[in-house]
Amino acid sequence: MSIIAWIILGLIAGFIASKIVNKTGEGFFLDIALGVIGAIVGGFLFSLIGHQGVTGLNLWSLFVSVIGAVVVLLIYRAVVKA
Repeated sequence: MSIIAWIILGLIAGFIASKIVNKTGEGFFLDIALGVIGAIVGGFLFSLIGHQGVTGLNLWSLFVSVIGAVVVLLIYRAVVKA
């Protein structure tokens, strides 16, 4: 997957995860960072349970990335809040 696709997927996943967790976005660049990190985390988590991780710019990858970004965002908010 190209770097542009990772950024697009990260932006969308980070934005959706921010809306799920706290109803507001975290900001453009933080949404991208959380989404890209979430895609990596989501891919790792899904591979642990025997499913495919991020496979490209498609709906399955978006789903995996959003799940991972929600996990990353919850951890981020717990650390920043503390």
